[in-house]
This record gives sequence, structure tokens and C-alpha cells, in this order.
Amino acid sequence: MEKKDMNKETLQERREELLAAREASVPQHRRAPLLTKRERKGLGIGKDEGRAILRYTRISSRKVAVVASLLRGKSIDEAYAILRYTPKAASPVLEKLLKSAEANAVNNNSLTRDALYVADCFSSQGPTLKRVMPRARGSASRIHKRTSHITLVLKEKK
Repeated sequence: MEKKDMNKETLQERREELLAAREASVPQHRRAPLLTKRERKGLGIGKDEGRAILRYTRISSRKVAVVASLLRGKSIDEAYAILRYTPKAASPVLEKLLKSAEANAVNNNSLTRDALYVADCFSSQGPTLKRVMPRARGSASRIHKRTSHITLVLKEKK
């Protein structure tokens, strides 16, 4: 049972209905089916934000979450200042991601830079690389090299 994309005419006819179904707060088992990328583009969903996603970063998601919590809700200039003066390993990674999200918002979605703020910033756990470290008397122990996926969303203040 595969899902078919709606054509442009159907999207325009059902625009209000689809947007209302997307915005309604209903339990997850009663939600409308997810829209495809083409359908989201046709409806203009996601045009009010700049988003950047960094996957498979070689830093633990717990370390990123500490710095990410400092950024949420801050203006873009304030977020740059926080990242520049926070002595954590995740700061340079998040600063580069913030630049990318800003460029996406300004160039792709025509948002004004001065009105941008960090709407959401979070990290989730990626795959863990398992390595072996030799130990005493011929034994070995496992080393977990953790990775993470980081998402940063910028929106315009109303």
C-alpha cells in the first residue's frame, strides 16, 4: 500500500483542509498521513523558517545538548555571542550550523536577518562506533565513540 503524490490542482483545491489537518492537535494515532516533500513545497509549509541539519557529528549528543539549551529562544546575534564565548567542544560545531541555518533562511526563504531567532535547537543520538582498547593480561575493553545528529531551526519574530 504505497502513498500517491497529489498533483498541483488537488493540492490547491484541498489546501485549507490539509493545512487545518496539519495544525490540529489530535492524538498521534488519529493524525492525518504525512505529506510528501513535493506536497509540502506546493502548500508552502516550511517557508517561514531556516533549517540546518548536521548528521553523524563525532561528538556526544549529551555534550551538544548542554550548549543547545543555551541558544533556544535567543536572537541570532545573541546566539553568535554565546557560542563564541562558551568554552565547550560543541560551540564551534553549532556556530557553523547556525551560519548555515542563517544562510538558508535569508537566501532560500527570503527572511530578514535582523528578525531571526533560534526557535529550536536539539541533538539526537547517532550511530556509535565501537572500538577496542587493549588492557592488562591480554584482555580488552570496549570504547564507544558516540556520534550525534544536530538540528537548528531559525524563525522570524512576528
